[in-house]
Amino acid sequence: MDIRAITPDYAVSPQIEPGDLTAVKAAGYVTVIDNRPDGEIPPHLHTAEMRKAAEALGLTFVANPVIGGALTMDNVTAQGAAIAGSTGPVFAYCASGNRSSIVWALANAGKRPADELVGLPARFGYQLDHLRPQIEVLAKG
Repeated sequence: MDIRAITPDYAVSPQIEPGDLTAVKAAGYVTVIDNRPDGEIPPHLHTAEMRKAAEALGLTFVANPVIGGALTMDNVTAQGAAIAGSTGPVFAYCASGNRSSIVWALANAGKRPADELVGLPARFGYQLDHLRPQIEVLAKG
């Protein structure tokens, strides 16, 4: 498992297994966001299985499936709400961590400078520069 801390309170990762949740909790994360649609993954990684494993450890689990190439504002709003509602650091995962980075950046438009929203994920290879126009529009509210 590869935890990529975008900020001290938000990290992303490529797909994890139920057994990885122990390490997520040990790293201090209290909320887990699953940005992976069930249709992309084998049954043992489906939302219900991951939720069961996370909640057994006392982690808050949020399902916010982001379909590749079909991101919606509902996804952005849900990610922002899950982050805002968390009592501590948030860990989000998808296939590579890219979608989890994108919804974080868009959910934080207007709360952080666009340079941070693009630059912080770039440290891990997530290229979000193409989102600058969207970030700027969302920042204006």
